[in-house]
Amino acid sequence: MTKLCSIAIVGAGVGGLTAAALLADRGHRVSVFDQFDTPQPVGSGLVIQPIGQAVLDHIGAGETARTLGNPIQRMLGHEADNGRNVLNVWYDKRAGGQFGLAIHRASLFEAIYQAVQQRDITTHTKARVTDARSGMIHLADGKAHGPFDLIVDSAGAGSPLSPLKSTPLPYGAIWGTVDWPDTDLPMTNLSQCYRRADRMIGALPIGKLPGDDTPKAAIFWSLPRDSHDAWVKTGVAAWRAEATALWPAFAPFAAQVEGPEQMTMARYAHGTLRKPWSSGLVHIGDAAHKASPQLGQGANMALLDALALTRALDVASGDAALALYTKARRWHVMAYQAMSAAFTPQYQSDSRWLPVLRDRLLYPLSQVPPGPSALTAIVCGNMLPPLRGLGRV
Repeated sequence: MTKLCSIAIVGAGVGGLTAAALLADRGHRVSVFDQFDTPQPVGSGLVIQPIGQAVLDHIGAGETARTLGNPIQRMLGHEADNGRNVLNVWYDKRAGGQFGLAIHRASLFEAIYQAVQQRDITTHTKARVTDARSGMIHLADGKAHGPFDLIVDSAGAGSPLSPLKSTPLPYGAIWGTVDWPDTDLPMTNLSQCYRRADRMIGALPIGKLPGDDTPKAAIFWSLPRDSHDAWVKTGVAAWRAEATALWPAFAPFAAQVEGPEQMTMARYAHGTLRKPWSSGLVHIGDAAHKASPQLGQGANMALLDALALTRALDVASGDAALALYTKARRWHVMAYQAMSAAFTPQYQSDSRWLPVLRDRLLYPLSQVPPGPSALTAIVCGNMLPPLRGLGRV
């Protein structure tokens, strides 16, 4: 092990808390800064891929996460107008094989935060970080903390510490959480319905919330990024009618949404820092790279960043460790950023010809070997080595 460091982590999200646990296990002195009164998650459901689950196991959070979440074996989507499948990806058709772990962010947070609380980690709440320089953390209330040997920026897409400039995507989505209803949709699938690329509906079985054994679903509806106000003005009843007409199986999910406040608008962007570090400061997760959620890799990327940074600090110090972290993650991040940029317009855009290409050419080709195994590797997150030069996940 290299020298033990005093490390500040900005942001108590998936990547930040995981990094805190991993680094504390190496003996580093870790302090976490978060702007909330108490650490808490933001958002609805997501999928932790097999590589992300492996990182959770490293900090002892995997078992709790799997208890709260719901395993899915398949991503299945069809076109609304003709009913034909246009997405069909298996994690593993074998019983007991790998799977995606669909889970509410609150449940994922609970699993990781429990692991953090078992370690000697200092947590500062109500701490809105505005700046970091010369090893010091500066807060909005004028206070400063430090000096730290390293500051880890895991404050997400809106991080005040990250110089990342990203390109807004034309489409986002509204997300909500409802009870899993009496439905023919299998709880082993992420089920989706599309009309061309300008409508996308999804239902993801995400297990249960902490303290509530009722099975839940994360539902989503694609929207142009500037259309949320118009959606609210049109009214939930009109939306339910449209969604149900496109996908009748979605009716029992949509029926549980009685007001627009139950659905939260999420807007997306693409961008990557070419150099996600400067001396004494490193960016991980959405503070280092942003993408649409089309491939479901956002949280998984943050988990992998946390593990890569920890292993880099195992074998190097200072700027050398940060450069090693960057090298280890570069190709994996670049590949998934490129694929996300390529896939997203096929499912979320105003294009008329991309959905035709998707349905008539790309989907049929994807079902012919080696297409299925390639798609499985993509969604599982291991198409390329995720920790190049730093060992296996």
